[in-house]
Amino acid sequence: MMSIGAADAGGPAALWGRLRPYLAVDAPLALCIVLLMSTGLLTLYSASIDFPGRFALQLRHMLVALGVMWVVANVPPQVLMRHAAAIYGVGVALLLAVFLIGVSKKGAKRWLHIGIDIQPSEIMKIAMPLMLAWFFHQYAGMRRWKAFLVASLLLLLPVALIMKQPDLGTALLVLAAGGYVIILAGLSWKALAGLAATAALSLPLAWPLLHDYQRHRVMTLIDPTADPLGKGFQVLQAGIAIGSGGMGGKGWMEGTQGRLGFLPERSTDFIFSVYAEEFGLAGNLVLLVMYFLLVLRGLQITANAGTAFSRLLAGAVTMIFFTYAFVNIGMVSGIVPVVGVPLPFISYGGTALMTLGLAVCRT
Repeated sequence: MMSIGAADAGGPAALWGRLRPYLAVDAPLALCIVLLMSTGLLTLYSASIDFPGRFALQLRHMLVALGVMWVVANVPPQVLMRHAAAIYGVGVALLLAVFLIGVSKKGAKRWLHIGIDIQPSEIMKIAMPLMLAWFFHQYAGMRRWKAFLVASLLLLLPVALIMKQPDLGTALLVLAAGGYVIILAGLSWKALAGLAATAALSLPLAWPLLHDYQRHRVMTLIDPTADPLGKGFQVLQAGIAIGSGGMGGKGWMEGTQGRLGFLPERSTDFIFSVYAEEFGLAGNLVLLVMYFLLVLRGLQITANAGTAFSRLLAGAVTMIFFTYAFVNIGMVSGIVPVVGVPLPFISYGGTALMTLGLAVCRT
């Protein structure tokens, strides 16, 4: 046993040497996350002024997320590989359980109650790229067409279960997460172009299969003025908020669209409209630069990954962040349908924050 004198001889330097591996973080990536979280808190404080306690709750969510991110970031990739299939299996089992004992809210059965309500589809946003990255790493010698076929089946199973809930937005995000892994694994551009063409040609056939609310969202995208006080209200008001921000914005907590209640979802999916009104085009560019730097750093980490598993997982997670930011800003700006996608690290919500945090810590 080390004596007290020996411990003192080691001093702080020896202690730092033991702790350093657990305190090491990727500084550029951490800086991007902290800046985005700070921006989110600043915007949320203004957006949720009429919702007492929401700011404090989001701050607690962020602190918990940072702690979980640090813990998971210190889990060796080999451990994740060993448990990837099990995590995927648990996720699929929970999706199946939703149909048997799920909780319905607002006409959709997406939750399980286990003391608290959880949404299993959120798990698949992480489990899906994790599983496919493990699959392509584990079966690198499998014939290419067979590997892509198996990967596609692994991807389509949870996507179909999520769409059945129904939750088209989350299903598309899970599809994108797994699709990025398949593309990074070497899917040819010819095959990718063929799939894109097939999807485009099948849109007329898919239209009758959509639920009424999904068709309404598409029609609202095409012409939000058709129902300006109903289904098009949120999109129209978001456009007014973004436009009224001008170049420099109205100033923090000076936005009228959010403060006067014209934006029903101003602290969650439509928080970008509050940010744009208060900080203007200049603030929007700053936010886009932060997301660009986050994605750029993720791609650098992907390029330097030592194994196929790490490369595929890091690349897919990086592109997921790009997808989240693009879809959210696009739907608030009226260029894509409203699908209920949060703005990463900005929108209010503990589940999404934790999911995105777990994803980025493995980039």
